[in-house]
Amino acid sequence: MEFNIESKLIKMKDKVVIITGASSGIGKALAEKFGELHANLVLAARNTAALELMVQEFENTNVSYLIVKTDVSKESDCKNLIDQTIIKFGRIDILINNAGISMRALFENTDLSVIKQLMDVNFWGTVHCTKYALPYLLQEKGSLVGISSIAGYKGLPGRSGYSASKFAIQGFLEVLRIENMKKGLHVLIACPGFTASNIRNSALDGGGLQQGESPRNEAKMMTSEEVAERIIGAVQKKKTSLIMTTEGKMTVFLNKFFPKMMDRLVYNHMAKEPNSPFK
Repeated sequence: MEFNIESKLIKMKDKVVIITGASSGIGKALAEKFGELHANLVLAARNTAALELMVQEFENTNVSYLIVKTDVSKESDCKNLIDQTIIKFGRIDILINNAGISMRALFENTDLSVIKQLMDVNFWGTVHCTKYALPYLLQEKGSLVGISSIAGYKGLPGRSGYSASKFAIQGFLEVLRIENMKKGLHVLIACPGFTASNIRNSALDGGGLQQGESPRNEAKMMTSEEVAERIIGAVQKKKTSLIMTTEGKMTVFLNKFFPKMMDRLVYNHMAKEPNSPFK
């Protein structure tokens, strides 16, 4: 997919864009792409050192940015993120709820604290940021974006907490879309496929420890940059949903009509992962 900067420049120039989880992966790629489009960036993450390193590329450009140390699982951090954005820029045009963590373990072998941690970051992080940003998004008739997953349409074995959080995010965002359908709010649920990013490298095991290595071959995956380009295009076009892979589209479609068959297919597919927790 070719990223046509000229066609998007006018619509994104000077827009105020908040990106959570902006220090790596899809969040970092989104920041870079929005920066190319001369948007005003608010970059949120726990790792502010990585953000400081990233924004060096914006030196000698017209990109205005704000870095806010944010743990989205903490409501107070999310409120501060929005407050600092308004203090600096006075508005919010786009909120991208991207911060997230994953897991890989059978539920029976998973400590409940791991499920809670995923819900706190993935789901409650989205709720916290959205709650405080919503009044400003409504003022600008802006865009509210949630980075979800096919795991939000079809439960993935070995990812109980991850799937649960993504199902919850999608239900939450659908409600907001309907509640505000006459107020001009744009709500996008974006579902990448398996992406070459660090989310699997930092995925938790059943005891809450990072697993370290990805079980998948990232060479064949969509890059974070490609995902970012598609998300920006979907925001520009005011799409309500974005499923980025053929495999994902087929999974969602077939699951509507053949759920039992899809249970077997998903099981067999996930069982082929190296060191799969189930066979």
